[in-house]
Amino acid sequence: MSTADPREPQTGPAPASGAPLLPELMRRATAHLAPVVPLLTELGELFAAQGHELALVGGPVRDAFLGRLSPDLDFTTSATPDETLAILRPWADAHWDIGREFGTIGARRGEHTVEVTSYRADAYDGQSRKPVVAFGDNLGDDLVRRDFTVNAMAMRLPSMEFVDPYAGLADLAARRLRTPGPPEVSFGDDPLRMMRACRFAAQLGVDVAPEVREAMRAMAPSIEIVSAERVRDELTKLLLAPQPRAGLRLLVESGLADHVLPELPALKLEVDEHHRHKDVYEHSLTVLDQAIALEGPPDGPESSVPGPDLVLRLAALLHDVGKPATRRFEAGGGVSFHHHEVVGAKLTAKRLKALRFDKDTVKAVSRLVELHLRFHGYGDGAWTDSAVRRYVTDAGPLLPRLHRLTRSDSTTRNARKAARLSQTYDALEVRIEALMEAEELAKVRPELDGNQIAAVLGIRPGPVLGRAYAHLLEVRLDRGIIGQDAVEQELRDWWAQQPESSAEPTGP
Repeated sequence: MSTADPREPQTGPAPASGAPLLPELMRRATAHLAPVVPLLTELGELFAAQGHELALVGGPVRDAFLGRLSPDLDFTTSATPDETLAILRPWADAHWDIGREFGTIGARRGEHTVEVTSYRADAYDGQSRKPVVAFGDNLGDDLVRRDFTVNAMAMRLPSMEFVDPYAGLADLAARRLRTPGPPEVSFGDDPLRMMRACRFAAQLGVDVAPEVREAMRAMAPSIEIVSAERVRDELTKLLLAPQPRAGLRLLVESGLADHVLPELPALKLEVDEHHRHKDVYEHSLTVLDQAIALEGPPDGPESSVPGPDLVLRLAALLHDVGKPATRRFEAGGGVSFHHHEVVGAKLTAKRLKALRFDKDTVKAVSRLVELHLRFHGYGDGAWTDSAVRRYVTDAGPLLPRLHRLTRSDSTTRNARKAARLSQTYDALEVRIEALMEAEELAKVRPELDGNQIAAVLGIRPGPVLGRAYAHLLEVRLDRGIIGQDAVEQELRDWWAQQPESSAEPTGP
């Protein structure tokens, strides 16, 4: 690494083990930035004309070297937020200053969105959940306070001079994650950076440097000063990465998961000497991998579960979190996890709520966890059409995800057993398709609506009508479509057994 004063950024990377790849990375970056070079030059000239520095920085620079163009362009500048706004206002089609408190002004011109942030240094005071913002006065100070060397690269504008004082490009070529300064200082500035390290392990396939891992283990408890919303957002990005397993392992091994997702390390149940149950932690990571493999293409129909799908991935990761609380060693030498799906659904909902996930996500994921064992009652082939209807109705719009979660939950190494389970589920899906086509199960309703029920029984809307409706729904699920005459007779038979039937009819 260069020993130059970080206040005087150096061009070009320091020599490193990944050096042979650097010329190719430079060529790739140049090619991928070509479409936005006119915009970069124009913005650089606008700021220079007002006496300010401007540089493309962070993710867009890193992504250019990875051969991809970032949808948003991030800049850093010597200008204050007010000065930045004055420059961008006449240039942009639209602008906003909701990040002004943190020195950031956003703007859009054509198809491009830009964010320009004043040179700054974020730090926590050790107690607050929000960073304390202090603006800097030079690019070197700004870069040293960034999270990792691969994000501490910049390109001065309009000159397009590459600035890399901390050998970020060499680290990128070597797939290595380091911090520009001591990791303890970086994580002290913002503890969320420790979770970001886990996310980059998943997104970029990088190896986290030993000193960074050690600092993460030592400072893991400090993640608790970060707001649940920021933790949630990082966890979401990690799970939506192409290969989240590496990031999740680091989350657990660093001790961070003990504070943000304790249900995950809790899956590391001690396997007894007779190995009467599989390693639940490793099983859960494998289920996640297998669920990801079953996702549809991003532009596929909803029935294919287009990936990356957060609900499916959360359910796959958390489907067995009820096992630690329900494990019992039986007298005959076996082990049981009775009702772990019910317990797991409650634990899942509690954790996702604590992480401030939205209500729909909490409901969907916990429901999948609750239903993930339902299929195993089908294995003996004894399911009636009624049971299949209930399976579909209980899953509702989650059925495509439930199909994939259930298939992913088979991690046996016994090829014959795995094939048998797959064939059995194939048969269930065939039955579901046949019933859905014949009976429109996706829109299953009683054969009589509320008005018709009220007319048959001579009652008004209210709790009794609700009970009658629920009874006819059960009939629909148990017996399928039986016709209006038969269902009206079924309704009258049920009504004859109700205490309210002896009262005088009140009319609909």
